[in-house]
Amino acid sequence: MKSQPLLLASSSPYRRELLQRLGLPFTCASPGIDESIQPGESAEGLAIRLAAEKAGALAPTHPGHWIIGSDQVACLPDGTILNKPGNHEAAIRQLTRSSGQQVSFLTGLALINADTGVALTHCEPFQVHFRTLEGAEIERYLEREQPYDCAGSFKMEGLGIALFESLEGRDPNSLVGLPLIALIDMLRAWGLNPLLR
Repeated sequence: MKSQPLLLASSSPYRRELLQRLGLPFTCASPGIDESIQPGESAEGLAIRLAAEKAGALAPTHPGHWIIGSDQVACLPDGTILNKPGNHEAAIRQLTRSSGQQVSFLTGLALINADTGVALTHCEPFQVHFRTLEGAEIERYLEREQPYDCAGSFKMEGLGIALFESLEGRDPNSLVGLPLIALIDMLRAWGLNPLLR
């Protein structure tokens, strides 16, 4: 398949910084989709659906592109999904519930050919073992980083690392929001090898 221009369906500076690491030219655009959970939807299903919808939403206005969509969902051991908190109080509740727990982060990834509609999708799992956190630690962390736009209420690329005892997974980039190893697999499957560009 002939390589086409890449478009990242995101306004996230974190995802943009990650994609820049591959050394491939790309542009960004915000898809502006509804990220609400559908009744009975699993965390994995939600992550993949949102990633595909983000990429698909831009296909009509960006012909000739390969569009990358990604979305992350965090869930507690009981299956409770942790959305982006949006505010301080919700972030306190999330981190309090995550304290001492193993939280699963599922990052959905989609690569869509805007001209053909052909899509590749993937869900990258990653486990985060949270330290047992005191209320003062949670408050201080939130004051310093204000991660209210981040699933799970932390920024992996910042002080968020201090919240964890251990990490378990194939690609730590997925915690920041874009699983690069899986994306490289997809690009290579379509004939675009970042190592040979």
